[in-house]
Amino acid sequence: MDYCISDIHGYYDLFCRLLDKIRFGGGDRLFVLGDIIDKGLHSVRLAKLLFSMPQAVCIAGNHEYDFLKFYRALMMQTEDYEQVLRELRGYFADGALLDWETVDAIDLLPFSVEEASFIGVHAGLPVQGGRLVPPASCRAEQLVYDRKFKEPDILPQGGKCVLFGHTPVRYLTGEDRILLYPRAGAPRGSGDIADYCKVHLDTGVSLSGVLGCICLDTCRCFYVNDGL
Repeated sequence: MDYCISDIHGYYDLFCRLLDKIRFGGGDRLFVLGDIIDKGLHSVRLAKLLFSMPQAVCIAGNHEYDFLKFYRALMMQTEDYEQVLRELRGYFADGALLDWETVDAIDLLPFSVEEASFIGVHAGLPVQGGRLVPPASCRAEQLVYDRKFKEPDILPQGGKCVLFGHTPVRYLTGEDRILLYPRAGAPRGSGDIADYCKVHLDTGVSLSGVLGCICLDTCRCFYVNDGL
């Protein structure tokens, strides 16, 4: 099975519980649409876990992008790499775990992922004439900071389903649940991801204590929360 999640934000224990809940195994894949780090207490631990998982496909969100801006600013100020690493470790609550291998892995994250049935970005894509602008034609800033694509009236009917996060769904619906937008004429409750024009994944874990993911093969959503 293929699964997709966004905005885990260092909530390592909840993430592991979610993997247990979906019985994630060697034949499965997980697409992680950015904001692995920040807010939670275990950003580096979570990043190291994800980067060690061959079946995890990760892209950058705005929090990775901001970390990399901080990193590059430090590199412009000094050639003392050990000093840079000390400064970078201070960026995270569990920064003592940070090493150059993890920094390099964050630095190499792409800003989008595309499969036969979907496109994954962190924040959104521009829509022109009702059709999606391809990620390759977008600036990184557009892909990680976009705040327009989440709006309920942005419903691109052409192109693949777009999976994204970035803004907690609660700000639109008042609920901490993944939000699926069916295409015009699609059957109600369809289990085919192609029947949706976009899927909004950010359950606002740092606000709600809820972390969710979607199974792309069935369109079923799974949740864990820190109260259970």
